[in-house]
Amino acid sequence: MSGETVFKIQNLNTFYGAKQILKKVNLDIPPKAVTALMGPSGCGKSTLIRCLNRMNDLVLNFRYEGDIIYKGTDLYASSVDVTELRREIGMVFQKPNPFPKSIFENIAYGLRIQGVKDRDYLSGVVEESLKRGALWEEVKERLNDSALALSGGQQQRLCIARALAVKPEVILFDEPCSALDPMATAKIEELILELKKNYTIAIVTHNTAQAARVSDFTAFLYMGDLIEFEPTGKMFTAPKDSRTEAYLTGKFG
Repeated sequence: MSGETVFKIQNLNTFYGAKQILKKVNLDIPPKAVTALMGPSGCGKSTLIRCLNRMNDLVLNFRYEGDIIYKGTDLYASSVDVTELRREIGMVFQKPNPFPKSIFENIAYGLRIQGVKDRDYLSGVVEESLKRGALWEEVKERLNDSALALSGGQQQRLCIARALAVKPEVILFDEPCSALDPMATAKIEELILELKKNYTIAIVTHNTAQAARVSDFTAFLYMGDLIEFEPTGKMFTAPKDSRTEAYLTGKFG
C-alpha cells in the first residue's frame, strides 16, 4: 500500500438493477485528512461513500464493477469479514440513529457484542469516546438516561462517539448535519476537524460552504461522473471544469 492512500478506487461502476449510478470513478482517499464528496442530489455521492464499508451489500439488486483497494486489500474479496470491516470503517448517517437504550449502553454496545464484559473497562471506553465525541461534559451526570432524550445535535455526537468506541481507522459521514440547526452543525464541524488528527474521514455533503470549511480534499460528482478531485482550496479558487465552477457559484445544485 502507498503511504498516501487508504482507499484506491479504480474504474468503479455501480448499478441498482439496470440503472447505472457511478461511471468509471477513479479516486484515491488519503490518510488522516478530510475528503469531501460533493455534488447535487442524485449524483452518486452517497452510493460512493457506502461502497467504502460495503453498506450497499444490503441493497437489493446492487452490483458493482471495478476495484476498491483498502490498505492494499480488495475490499470486496470473499475473504473479507464484513462485520470486522464495518468496525474498522465506522459510519455516521444523515439522521442521528441512537439505540433506544441509555447513553452509556449506546457507547458500550459495540464492545458488548464483541464479548467485552469488564465494567471498569467499558466505563473507561465510554468516557474516552464521549470526550472524543465532544459530548462528555454535557452528559457525564446522566449516563443512565435514555439517549433518545438528547437533542438532535447531541444525538449525532453520540453516534460519532459510538462509532469511535470500537476503535475504527476510518469514519464515513453521510450528510451528518443535514438534519441539524446551525449551532449543532458548527459543533459537528469542529469535531470533524479535531478527529482528522487520528482518523481518515470521508464526508458526503451537498453544502459547498461546509466542504470548504472542513475538508482538505474535495471530489465533485455530477450525474455519476467524478468531474474533478483536488485539494479543497485549489478547487474552490480555481476549478478546472466549467461544471464545477457552475456548481460552486450556485448556478445549479
